[in-house]
Amino acid sequence: MNISEIKDRLVEVFPDAIIDVGALKNDGRHFYCKISAKEFDGLSKVQQHQLVYKALENYMDKDLHALALQTSVLK
Repeated sequence: MNISEIKDRLVEVFPDAIIDVGALKNDGRHFYCKISAKEFDGLSKVQQHQLVYKALENYMDKDLHALALQTSVLK
């Protein structure tokens, strides 16, 4: 698992989003993600996070152990 795999998947789901992904540890399993997307408009933080987790669900089940997530609405 690497940063570009996560970012590429998020760009597929949120094509106009501003996305920053990085490593929390150099183990390929712990990452952070800051994402600002129009799709989050009108959603609670929990719902925003659920959309991101859904986009990454195949990774969450296998390789991705931890994701420190910050979301916001893209204006």
